[in-house]
Amino acid sequence: MIPDDFIGALGLPDSALVNQRVPKKMLVENGAPTAADKRRINDGIEEIHWLAALKPNTIGVPEYCDDVQEYLEIAVLSVVLRPDAKAGRLAELFHRAIPYPLFLILVQGDQIVLSLTHKRRAQNEADKFVLDGDSVEVAVSGNPFLSTAVGRQFLDALALSHQPRASLLQLYQGWIDTLVALQASLISGTFCQAISKEAAIARLEAVKKCCDLEARITSLRNAAAKEKQMGRRVELNLEIKELRALVEIARKAL
Repeated sequence: MIPDDFIGALGLPDSALVNQRVPKKMLVENGAPTAADKRRINDGIEEIHWLAALKPNTIGVPEYCDDVQEYLEIAVLSVVLRPDAKAGRLAELFHRAIPYPLFLILVQGDQIVLSLTHKRRAQNEADKFVLDGDSVEVAVSGNPFLSTAVGRQFLDALALSHQPRASLLQLYQGWIDTLVALQASLISGTFCQAISKEAAIARLEAVKKCCDLEARITSLRNAAAKEKQMGRRVELNLEIKELRALVEIARKAL
């Protein structure tokens, strides 16, 4: 799967497409707070493309502005990463550097990472914006994913015509909810959109809980594999069993 698949799935009008290459030095100058981040950008990024600018006059969706948030435009970017690049940190740098909410597509070998996060006004600097909450990110395995039923359903759900259009804020939230639905489907095996805002929030919490529990299970498994005392190993395995039961409860909320 390549970014063109996603751009086609988004169903954006020609008026929104930009298709311009962006020099890495722009990110280095505007989005690298440390020397280490500058190295990450220079060593980890192959190329950056600004794919689309979603504005009221390009997609017919009104802007949104209040005392906390300002959604005048949504930028769509694709970034080709080198094999050893740290995708998570680079995604964060892009979200911090771009002044607009960003639909980010990271391509690293056969893996595609989609990343979205809300932004809000900085409390002490009204002309600056900061990240508002955690990013929503999901990684898929390129063409093998596209050939699955979940992959096809997800790409269909991404379409602009299937998202809320009352404002750019609601549109962006609609795409975040679609990514969360994909995260849930990678756990449950079934893709479906949340039927309400409350259901979307509950699903996101369930996804986070499943991921946290799975991380704890992995840590305990590694500890159990290294444990030499039989009694302690039994305790660890019982704890893993208890966490597995909690995972099953969380899965039912997906």
